[in-house]
Amino acid sequence: MRILVTGATGTVGRHVVRELIDAGADVRALTRDPRRAGLPARAEAVTGDLTRPGDLRDALKGVERLYLFPEPDTAREVMALAGEAGVRRVVVLSSGAVTAGYDTSYHLPVERAAEESGLEWTHVRPGEFAMNHVALWGPPIRTERVVRHPYPDLESRPVHERDIADMAVTALLADGHTGRAYAVDGPAPLTLREQVRAIAAALGEEIRFDEVTPEEAREHYLRQGGFAAENADMLLGFTDYEGNPVDPEQDEGPGADPGPTADRDTGQHADPGTDPGTGTDTDTAGSSAPCFPAATATGRPARPFAAWARDHADDFR
Repeated sequence: MRILVTGATGTVGRHVVRELIDAGADVRALTRDPRRAGLPARAEAVTGDLTRPGDLRDALKGVERLYLFPEPDTAREVMALAGEAGVRRVVVLSSGAVTAGYDTSYHLPVERAAEESGLEWTHVRPGEFAMNHVALWGPPIRTERVVRHPYPDLESRPVHERDIADMAVTALLADGHTGRAYAVDGPAPLTLREQVRAIAAALGEEIRFDEVTPEEAREHYLRQGGFAAENADMLLGFTDYEGNPVDPEQDEGPGADPGPTADRDTGQHADPGTDPGTGTDTDTAGSSAPCFPAATATGRPARPFAAWARDHADDFR
């Protein structure tokens, strides 16, 4: 059985490739630059870009199942090409923001394209990626051993990227998941201060938490550049998920809206996400998919944040 993995060099995609290979699947991995992808030798790395759907014509030949990285502008064209090529099943990397009702323009259109394609489909909806912390907190921790944020007691449930991959691989390989969405979250809510302590414990060094104003935190993120600067306003409550201005003093505050996640294919978009809460079985706004906790499908509990921090300690050194 041949499976095409798009976004194969992304935070989740890399793990999907490795897990599928370990399970004995024939894996074709789509990436913009196979020579620099660093994928396992047993994966057939092919050149392609979801923003140019025509690139997928050859990549889809002989493929039975598809792991789809979200690219809303071309999702319908990609799904049409998949159907023409004989693909029978698609698993969409979506977002808990769909479950929460915040996402109507990014992941939701990709979900709808899959649902209307005539293929078997499953949506994987992760909450906040733990990998956000490498993108947001990594630079100040590495240089100053400090995190600056206005809300030390804000709770979230960061999810290990391997838990997301586990759910995607389960849906790709096993039957019984068609027409469902699965929420993937960390096992328990932790305050931001507790998350910083877990990273400090993994490093074996103290990390200071400086409580600052939202405006001061935004200035730090803007100076930091990259992912932090691109998403500062949404992360700190100055805009909502769709980019509309809000007053952080009058709104429910960060955490009410979802934040972005640093899951990227090399050179591709960040993948927005959110904490969808308990992930109970419920119909969600704008989507026909009932949503279930991932553990009901994988049979495995979510990895704790402390384990993620140990896995990524070197990213903060």
